Amino acid sequence: MKTYKHIFFDLDHTLWDFDKNAEETLNELYTTYKLCDLGLNSCDVFIETYTINNHQLWADYHLGRITKEALRETRFKKTFLDLGLSPDVIPNQFEDDYVNICPTKTNLFPHTHETLSYLQNKYHLHLISNGFKESTEYKVKNTNLTPYFKNVIISEVVGVNKPDKAIFEYATDKAGTTAKESIMIGDSIEADIRGAIGFGMDAIYFNPNFTEPPADVKWHINHLQELVDIL
Repeated sequence: MKTYKHIFFDLDHTLWDFDKNAEETLNELYTTYKLCDLGLNSCDVFIETYTINNHQLWADYHLGRITKEALRETRFKKTFLDLGLSPDVIPNQFEDDYVNICPTKTNLFPHTHETLSYLQNKYHLHLISNGFKESTEYKVKNTNLTPYFKNVIISEVVGVNKPDKAIFEYATDKAGTTAKESIMIGDSIEADIRGAIGFGMDAIYFNPNFTEPPADVKWHINHLQELVDIL
């Protein structure tokens, strides 16, 4: 790989283990709201259904097809309806409680701190997240990630989401660098990888689930620690 000066990381699903943190939160809420008494007899099925819906809605949000409000309004309502719950018994506060609790979870992918500590001594590190402002800032602070990053770029603040070239341009301008001097690392093929490549920036696909990468993905890793060897 060529020599870079700046590394841009995604946050959710790349450093912050979104699925694990969401699972912990949903297990708590399943008990709090006594969803078993409402006919949802399996917490695992509830989490699996939510995860499918949430991933699809986030994909739509990345591409500007839906708003933040629509995402939050839809993901649990659709999950409850998919599982056969009557609309009149859907817990109204469920989304709000989830949004308040989930960002407080601190599960990161293995070797996050060790990898960032190593890279920090060689590169300027930055975050570009399509997450929402309040939760993103809290996650970074609550997991002690703040000291690693010179800039935390949040799409909601910038007004445009990855994969739009405008957010990569904003991020590199703010960092005082160029696409050619930079590399993006993230889990989303569309938002992170193709978004960066479309801007002229190299990218590494973070692939912890060992899925088969598309043909246009040049580099991929399954563990963050691999970055120590290749960068």
